[in-house]
Amino acid sequence: MNGSVATKDYTIERLCKDKLDDLEMLHRAISRKPHSPGYFKKKYDTAYTGVENIGFLAYNARHEPIAFYGVIPYFIRYQDQLYLAAQSADNLTHPNYRFKGLFAQLATLTFDLAREEGICLIFGFPNQNALHGFLVKLKWHLTEMMDCYNIPVTLVPAERWAKKLPITRKIYQKYQQQVLKSYLVNAKGIENSVFRDHFAGVNRNGHYLNYRTYHDTKVIKVGNAYLWIKIRNGLIIGDINCEIEHFDDMMERLYKLAFKLGLHRIQFHTSHQTQLASLFSERYESIPSYYVLFKDLGSDIPLDKIKFTYADTELF
Repeated sequence: MNGSVATKDYTIERLCKDKLDDLEMLHRAISRKPHSPGYFKKKYDTAYTGVENIGFLAYNARHEPIAFYGVIPYFIRYQDQLYLAAQSADNLTHPNYRFKGLFAQLATLTFDLAREEGICLIFGFPNQNALHGFLVKLKWHLTEMMDCYNIPVTLVPAERWAKKLPITRKIYQKYQQQVLKSYLVNAKGIENSVFRDHFAGVNRNGHYLNYRTYHDTKVIKVGNAYLWIKIRNGLIIGDINCEIEHFDDMMERLYKLAFKLGLHRIQFHTSHQTQLASLFSERYESIPSYYVLFKDLGSDIPLDKIKFTYADTELF
């Protein structure tokens, strides 16, 4: 569906490049934390997959954006084959227009469009508030709940205090850059660790990694391990490439680095059954993390064979 749908109260139109400013306007009306300029243009620019702008906006009678649902096309790799899939991403409804069924309507249109564009599978990580809608209204399938590992580092986090004032934020950013200088690797991401465990996962080729630069992430080398990280409210690990025998040394060095950076925690999210899940669970306590849900549009991938780390979420 490439046109628009009109009702008595609102119209629904497919997302396109000309409507990305409307999406940004809607987000600003809902969120207290605005994204940087151009964020949504970069996020929905998935031309490298051959498919882009998979989503729908709803407008009121004054043509003001009031709701949106969209998915982000990715490739899933399973048994050396690539499958065009997508991640459920932004689900936004203006407070004045909630409980009118807009989410379900926009999502259904998006799923139909995804099928037309050749997307065979949609995955997502909804929060507790959205879980009922995905499972009951949209008939998604739940496969697992990821684990989150929070490793405390310091009770006096310099990163948090530095954010309070522009001058201290600037000083801390320079300090952070200086500390990380000897750890940084000239790479935009790392290979998906789940492939080493013979699971299916997001295919992180060069095109994908170039696309993912709309978020500020870094690759560092700690000991003999490579980590894809971001520093925001702690040291957040997206994924790790590390041999088993080097894991403890890597974590000890990483803890010292996080302490030196004045970060209050190290955090990692992972699916079950992977090698990284085993290594973390044997050493650290976990808490429940994200629900892993799928909307199968015709793939032949066993859903329980698809695994994720935090790097695969659109939040990283």
